[in-house]
Amino acid sequence: MRGAGEQSVAGCVVPRMIRLPGSSTGNFGSMPLPTWTIDSWKAKPAAQQPTYDDAAELEKVLQALGQLPPLVTSWEVDRLRDQLAQAQAGEAWLLQGGDCAESFADCQADSIASKLKVLLQMSLVLIFGSGQKIVRLGRIAGQYAKPRSQNTESQSGQTLPSYRGDLINQAPFSLAHRRNDPQLLLRGYERSALTLNFIRALSEGGFADLHHPENWDLDFVAESPEYERYHRLVDALGSALRFVDAISENPMPELRRVDFFTSHEALHLPYEAALTRESVRGTGWYNLGTHLPWIGERTRAISGAHVELLRGVRNPIGIKVGPAADAQEIADLVQLVNPENEPGRITLIHRLGHDRVEQLLSQLIEVVRARGLKVLWVCDPMHGNTVAASSGHKTRKFEDVLGELQAAFTVHRGCESRLGGVHLELTGENVTECLGGSRGLTESDLATAYNTNCDPRLNYEQAMEIAFSIADEISAA
Repeated sequence: MRGAGEQSVAGCVVPRMIRLPGSSTGNFGSMPLPTWTIDSWKAKPAAQQPTYDDAAELEKVLQALGQLPPLVTSWEVDRLRDQLAQAQAGEAWLLQGGDCAESFADCQADSIASKLKVLLQMSLVLIFGSGQKIVRLGRIAGQYAKPRSQNTESQSGQTLPSYRGDLINQAPFSLAHRRNDPQLLLRGYERSALTLNFIRALSEGGFADLHHPENWDLDFVAESPEYERYHRLVDALGSALRFVDAISENPMPELRRVDFFTSHEALHLPYEAALTRESVRGTGWYNLGTHLPWIGERTRAISGAHVELLRGVRNPIGIKVGPAADAQEIADLVQLVNPENEPGRITLIHRLGHDRVEQLLSQLIEVVRARGLKVLWVCDPMHGNTVAASSGHKTRKFEDVLGELQAAFTVHRGCESRLGGVHLELTGENVTECLGGSRGLTESDLATAYNTNCDPRLNYEQAMEIAFSIADEISAA
């Protein structure tokens, strides 16, 4: 992964100058950058964009979106960036999780609350394991678009557009459902707003009160070994809280509410641009459709439209890094998106695969550190470990997911770096989509409750097993 013309000095890569398309080169911190405007992305190549058969209808929808209220506020976005800076400094840990792709049909109270319950239980385990603040970030309230390897899909001799998520078209295999429909952009906005409203009500209204973790119980997991282990932890928490309440004259609000932030892949560029607004405080432009947008593995080209749009906003930005990534190009990308090297701005989410993480991660860490770049390192152990079962189901082996995560901890420690978070696809439903875990799911179990339209997700038991493993890794550091 070391570029041509470089040399190694005392085991470290000598930083090279960044070369940005359409600009001159220079040293980090002083290089001239191309002028950014809200429309400058339109002059760049845009990958993974749907084609609409009625351009006038699309434009009308985008104009309507541009007049609707923002979904989040710039104050919330800045608060998340500050908390990610704390995680980057080793004072907090990031837990990011949720559906592979949200469904409009799942915009229901029980479904949303179940996701929060799992993430709250996991965060409680991590608080006990790390003794640190946990930053809670859901793949929720906007994860309605998905990249696709092929533009079309064929079944029984018929070829139709690929399903790209409910923001764009619908999953059933028919011409009417697979039409790329601009009106779905408005429905996606509405579902995101409804979800966010419910999340805020739960976060602020007592649901997240640490004095009442029974609010987070899921009925179907009462016999799970992880559930029993979790409840032993809850009992210990209850004793600690009773002690704190006894000696404290005033109640601590931090124990009765939580910050819960949202994230999604910023894939559909016209939709993201319509929700990008200039702050009323004069602090710059923000993507106000989510707190943290991320750039995917398929759309992170340094000369591409996705990078161009997001480099101009003040949000913290996630960048997915797969096994084919060139470390120097990733460092160039980080410098382009964060030219002032601000803490909390960039989260690098590596998704390398359990069999390649030890080979590739250390080189990436080495190059980023040699450039002096400030990033939060996060492991996504899901996307590099997807396989096809003999039944045809897309699945993941729990042992591979856990193996990549544990190997990532080992590599970061060996490089005197710090893994500061995890990025998971999980659900609060009782699904059978990933193999293994404490229940020992096999391929014959997949059809029992395989509910995803996209990638397989961890169920409750598997997610909690991951949380306890992370807690053990952090406490051993």
